[in-house]
Amino acid sequence: MERLLCVVMGYAFGLIQTGYIYGKVKKIDIRQHGSGNAGTTNALRVMGIKAGIITLLGDCLKAVAACVIARVVIGGFCDIPDKLLALYAGLGAVLGHNFPFYLKFKGGKGIAATVGILFSIDWRIALISVALFLVTLAISHYVSMSSLVMMTSFFAVTIMFGIMGILFDGQDYMLIEAYVLTFVMAVMAFIRHKQNIVRLLNGNENKFSLKKKVEKTA
Repeated sequence: MERLLCVVMGYAFGLIQTGYIYGKVKKIDIRQHGSGNAGTTNALRVMGIKAGIITLLGDCLKAVAACVIARVVIGGFCDIPDKLLALYAGLGAVLGHNFPFYLKFKGGKGIAATVGILFSIDWRIALISVALFLVTLAISHYVSMSSLVMMTSFFAVTIMFGIMGILFDGQDYMLIEAYVLTFVMAVMAFIRHKQNIVRLLNGNENKFSLKKKVEKTA
């Protein structure tokens, strides 16, 4: 029941579509421009740097809020490791972000929300995963590739920390659940990026640039 409550609560937070809301304030439906995605990259390309930063922060913070409430509030009423509860809430936040029911299930790709989850779970996993994202972006200039590298790192480092016995501070009997949750989030990211993957393989994926605001397919 606690796990389900965390997912539902996380989904509710995930419904806060920062890019869509910001666009509406500016009288733009972000879903009708660029890639049609309501996430950070499309907000940046369609509406500029300020919109991209606001969308990134908003989508990160909604996941942080969900994870913190799961750890502090729900975790106080059960013996489930608080980090595991945060992972369930994080999964819910990504689901709400990617599939908001009031936008006909057309949301973002969950990467910014996942950054919020990372820092809510373990700062060491967050630093490793975000660092790999930035390094990949600096080398390739592909946001999609960098995002997938980060998600793969999230899953791999979670397993590594679990094996090392430092993820749940001795409560390692629930590690399999953590592995499954991070795996599901990683797979979901790959599915949401399937068109980007095709373009990467074909060599026509758009590269990231801050030099100008361009409305392209992200």
